Amino acid sequence: MSLSITLLVVRVVIGFMLFGHGAQKLFGLFGGYGFKGTAGWLQSIGFKPSWFWTLLAGLGEFFGGILFAFGFLTPLGAMGIFASMLMALIKLHWPNGLWVDKGGYEYPLVLILISLAVALFGPGVYSIDALIGFTLPLPLTIVGFILAAIVVIVGVVISNQGQAQSQQEKAA
Repeated sequence: MSLSITLLVVRVVIGFMLFGHGAQKLFGLFGGYGFKGTAGWLQSIGFKPSWFWTLLAGLGEFFGGILFAFGFLTPLGAMGIFASMLMALIKLHWPNGLWVDKGGYEYPLVLILISLAVALFGPGVYSIDALIGFTLPLPLTIVGFILAAIVVIVGVVISNQGQAQSQQEKAA
């Protein structure tokens, strides 16, 4: 199997899986809780304003997944996947260790690495990017991933402060 066919299969499978996760968060499709339910859950774990973080997560997964699957503006789609999975890894899965059967970060870590690899190496010849000749210069791609990581870190700090404040209010 050629590298481009491998990249196509990886992009389509990962992209549509993340598209589905985003559709769950935004629209309640595929058994999801929808925007309101997701925002309520994010608020319960300290994200404020929860609507903003719900929108970022949902759009990152929904549009990131679609862009990734079709190989269109691939680095941008990969950044959406990277950011949403980095947030999930740090905020939700890290305390549980590596293995997914214990609620660990194994799965988000794999998705983070795949999104980085495809963004850095390109989507392959079977992509819209190849068809239209789109490439994002490597320095801009790297800066984009760094900015995405900064947004995630800000979100984690905000949510941790919100969680601590909620715990103090409950104790009082």
